[in-house]
Amino acid sequence: MGDGVEPESSDSLRTFGAVVQALREHAGLSREEFGERVRFSKHTVASVELGRRMPDESFVEAAEEALGNTGALRRAAGHVARQPGLAAWFRRWARMETTAITLYTYESRMLPGLLQTKAYVDALSAAQLPPLDDAEIEERWAARAERQKLLRERANTAFSFILEEHLFLRRTGGPEVTRDLIDHVLKVSGLRNVEIQVMPLVQESHSGLQGPIRLLETPENRWYAYNEGQESGQLITDPKVVSVLQRRYARMRSQALTIQDSVSLLQRMRGDL
Repeated sequence: MGDGVEPESSDSLRTFGAVVQALREHAGLSREEFGERVRFSKHTVASVELGRRMPDESFVEAAEEALGNTGALRRAAGHVARQPGLAAWFRRWARMETTAITLYTYESRMLPGLLQTKAYVDALSAAQLPPLDDAEIEERWAARAERQKLLRERANTAFSFILEEHLFLRRTGGPEVTRDLIDHVLKVSGLRNVEIQVMPLVQESHSGLQGPIRLLETPENRWYAYNEGQESGQLITDPKVVSVLQRRYARMRSQALTIQDSVSLLQRMRGDL
């Protein structure tokens, strides 16, 4: 179903956070002082220490340097358990998302996990092969619901989505599910840090025909990309490849409907259901 992620709270996360806090306090640093040294906000530091967020790789490395390079944090990070709902190939990207300052997503197959509703996830799950049991379906929804908190908790992160019109016309799950989905997308589009554009069904010039695109900017202003296929995913670190995907995404933003026209289209589509 794409975007396979986990709830970000577990015993191993809390243990890792406790190690960070103990080392920080031993060094005589407040969360704000420590945050300045590792180039993360004190709120991110608190979230990691309280076991609410996966430790980003750059966080671990910066914290190691700030706290004496003992190797303790690297070893502890290696034991952070992967919870049900996080696809192995998605794990690193999901961790990077929690601290990203920019996230761009173009989708042509299904609504991305950050915008899905429970009913939509249930509809996708019903068609999953091999079949999923009830517990697995609940885990997947719980993971998405937890991850969607990023949209509101990270008010300084810029989120951009380009969605194909046919994702709504397909009516996955039926008219009622689609109505609720459109309502949800419209609500999210009202957030100041979120931009949602619809790529119209008829579009003679389209720069995204090679497939979905995800782009991410870290607090250090480095850009990464991610591609996901069936049962696999690839984190892209090559600046040349990332640059190509950035250019394609930028062109698609000009090819898609404006934000205002996208809202109008979604409202009309909802009215037609």
